[in-house]
Order: sequence, then structure tokens, then C-alpha cells
Amino acid sequence: MSRNKLLTDIAGRSYKADPDAGICIALPLQSGNSNPRAWHVENPLFAPVVSGDFTGSVREGAPVNFFHVRFNPHGNGTHSESVGHISADPWPVYKAIGSGYSVARLISLQPRQHGSDYYISREQLEGISLENCTALIIRTLPNLPSKKTRDYSGQNPVFVHPEGMQVIADAGIRHLLIDTPSVDKENDGGKLTAHKIFWNYPENPRRDASITEMVFIEDSCPDGLYLLQIQIPCFELDAAPSRPFIFPLSPA
Repeated sequence: MSRNKLLTDIAGRSYKADPDAGICIALPLQSGNSNPRAWHVENPLFAPVVSGDFTGSVREGAPVNFFHVRFNPHGNGTHSESVGHISADPWPVYKAIGSGYSVARLISLQPRQHGSDYYISREQLEGISLENCTALIIRTLPNLPSKKTRDYSGQNPVFVHPEGMQVIADAGIRHLLIDTPSVDKENDGGKLTAHKIFWNYPENPRRDASITEMVFIEDSCPDGLYLLQIQIPCFELDAAPSRPFIFPLSPA
């Protein structure tokens, strides 16, 4: 175990975390159909560059692997997004996330049902203590392994009810993570109400807030408090594939 510790104070108590014990809750992005997918986008494609007699694959005789990558960050796997997702003004997602750690609460919720809709409700979220947290991670139940490869397109997956999202925003949550493709209903007529509530858009947009979708949290991670770090590339884009880590906390 590392001698170095991540330290934080929560409600007047000191906690520690091992920086070498982070748990990745991102799903690896692979070429082909072994990924979660949404919005009817194509599967990711990793393919060697072909130029004249050169094919950029060691298996095919090249000295190096030299691949093109095609994917859609919103529709192919774990990704984070900024308010730029719904704004005409661009705002790169890496600027919304920053480089630090957040105190996160992991919760597991069985979605409520109304007709063909399954959603996270205001009542469920009002019963969760979000004090002293700046991040919230929602694991929907049942937590099936099929989430790792599910095609959500046209399936009306679980979303966050706008009233529930208001609870999250009012609690000051800056980073929201969920294991579904979107916090809004798949077909909502373009309203994107939950996104707008979370980012307080367009009144006073929260540029330092992010939403991360299609994570996967193993059952071995109990509900409770963690430190969260979201690793992300510097794409000048509203969304990018991301790699969130959670670090179990214990009293210092």
C-alpha cells in the first residue's frame, strides 16, 4: 500500500484514501459491438491507416501500429459532457472537470415506473444525504452485467425526472455520474429538461459542472462516500470519453 494518502475533511471529520486503490468505473472502449451504445450511432471502429503499400498494423507487417479511431463520445461508452452539450457557446468538457478530487456519494436506486418510463424520482433523491458532497454517482438497479454491452437505442432507458434533477442541482452537486445513456428521456421532443436544470441553462450556466454517463459500478462497491477523480482528454469538444476513478474513504 502506498505511504501517501489522499486526505479530506467531511463535516468536521478527517478521512483518508489510498491513491493506489482507485476503482475505475469506466467501460473500456473497444472496436466493434462489445460496448454499450445509444442514439443509433455506429459501433466504434479502430482500423489501421492504409496508404499505398503501407498498412499500419504490426500483424500485417508494419513496424508500428498506426490506427484511425472512429467513435461518437455521446453514443459509444463512458463519457463526460459539459454545458456545451446544450449551448450554442462551445465549452470544452475538460474545463468543466478540472484536475482535482471531489467528495462523491454512491447510491443505488431502483427506478420508479410510470407506463413505459423508468426514472429516478424526486422522492428517492430527497431521501439521500448530499451534504458535504460535490459529486453524486447513481447506480441503477438491477445492476446487470448486460449494461456493459447493451444497445440502448430505441429502448427508452432509465432517466432522471426533472424534479429529481432539481434536488441534485439544489444540493450543489457539480459532477453527476450515472450508468444510463442520458439523464433525460430518450425521446423528449428535444426539451432536455434535466440537462438544463442541472446546468442552470440558459439563465446562469454552470460551466464548472459535468455529467458522466454509461459508467458501470460493480456490486462489490458498497454505497457510501468516496473520493472521485475524472480523467479526461483535452478535446476541444462538449464531450469526450472519460475514465472516472472512485477511492474508498476511511477515517484518518
